[in-house]
Amino acid sequence: MSVSLYNSSVPVIVQCLDNLSDLLSKGAAYAAEKEIDESVMTSARLFPTMFPLAKQVHICCDMVCRGGARVAGVELPEAQEELTSFAELQQRIDTSKAFLMSLDRAAMDAAADSIVNISAGPYELKFTGYSCVNNWILPNMYFHITTVYNILRHNGVEIGKIDFLGGARLIS
Repeated sequence: MSVSLYNSSVPVIVQCLDNLSDLLSKGAAYAAEKEIDESVMTSARLFPTMFPLAKQVHICCDMVCRGGARVAGVELPEAQEELTSFAELQQRIDTSKAFLMSLDRAAMDAAADSIVNISAGPYELKFTGYSCVNNWILPNMYFHITTVYNILRHNGVEIGKIDFLGGARLIS
């Protein structure tokens, strides 16, 4: 049985973005309940040299959209301006999901063995479509969502592993 690159990436990414959205909702609710200015939460970081929560969301969304565009062979979406409120970050997630779901399934599946070039800082990386999804896009997405989870948890938001995994969506 052959594996569909689209099926093993886009639905997985969309579910993870839904989970990220839920984490941010819990962070926003916590900030409101505790009367914490939301900018304190969205600018929180685990260590001074690490990116803050809002930037982690940006990088995650950019990674999956730009990666999906490269694999599908479509124009890269323009990077959005830096957003800082929970509502703006939620909108960025929604925009990212819509873009990913607009990608052509057949184009992505056909790109499994095609070469995908990515510039990452000083590095020029070369992947197949399959390795780009599995060795670059998904690991980076998980890293940034995990970091958002850790920032929220570190700042007192009562979330757990099931929130990271998606709770009720796991059953469906």
